[in-house]
Amino acid sequence: MTGRRRVAWMLIVFVDAGFVAWAAMAAALPDYLLGPHGTPILTAGYEGFSKASWSELASTSPMTVRYMNLLFRMYGWYGVAFGLMAIAIAATAFRHGDRWAWWALLVGNTIAFVSAMTYDWIVNAIGPFELTEYLGLAIIYGALAATLPFSAAIPDASPVATARS
Repeated sequence: MTGRRRVAWMLIVFVDAGFVAWAAMAAALPDYLLGPHGTPILTAGYEGFSKASWSELASTSPMTVRYMNLLFRMYGWYGVAFGLMAIAIAATAFRHGDRWAWWALLVGNTIAFVSAMTYDWIVNAIGPFELTEYLGLAIIYGALAATLPFSAAIPDASPVATARS
């Protein structure tokens, strides 16, 4: 394993572990997951999108609040599942140089992080914590760029390439 690949897989695991931690918090305790200005992210998202009061919604339509809470929790579980799979791929197949793993991490992380960023933009809830999504994706892209699978210096460890050797 090259030094670049060693650093790259550790960076990817670190970023995706952060994603898992955030997603687990969203799934377990969304009311305590802070968004912009210290406001809970679900409240900040609703108020940023609707320009209405979360507390007013809670008092006039508590089932709507419960439903939105459920949706956000499910989004959190999706994030946990994605993050754990990305960590497993980075720590095994990517670390060993499998080309498919490079592509899986590129596509998977792009979808996961860009969907979170899109939510933040749509609901106008961007604060310091949300900016870590941009930093995390930039770190992953940097790690993947350092280990491009089309370079002759990076061996293909796929079973087809091994069988041809």
